[in-house]
Amino acid sequence: MFEKILVPVDPAEPGFAKDALAKAGQMARDYGAKIHLMAVCPEVQSFVASQLPEGWQKRATSETAVILDKIGADLKLPEGTVDSVVRMGSVYHEVIDEAEQAGCDLVLMSSHKPGLSTYFIGSNAAHIVRHAPCSVMVLRG
Repeated sequence: MFEKILVPVDPAEPGFAKDALAKAGQMARDYGAKIHLMAVCPEVQSFVASQLPEGWQKRATSETAVILDKIGADLKLPEGTVDSVVRMGSVYHEVIDEAEQAGCDLVLMSSHKPGLSTYFIGSNAAHIVRHAPCSVMVLRG
């Protein structure tokens, strides 16, 4: 089975990952897998960033890390089973890069049902499925 599961969580909508977190928790309990939670804070263009208060990026990263820590604690798994990371950038690029760097063998994520715009533009989940260095499980509500 899988040994290290990457679960991307949207810090703006952490409840959306509920099903993926439940499945990852089940796999951790049943098979001894480790869970690697991840959130991606979007990069802000420099002309916008110059208008934001000093230290805004560090605060956003810290607040997101607190959200991930709470989510990890709520899984009620043995200590050392869950870790987390916050990255800055585009979601699909950072998820793919983190999966490779952290040595994950599964990306487990929730996705919205595709709409017309997804067929023309593509979703984060679609990019991750196509380019991930490991297996990807996408859950739909």
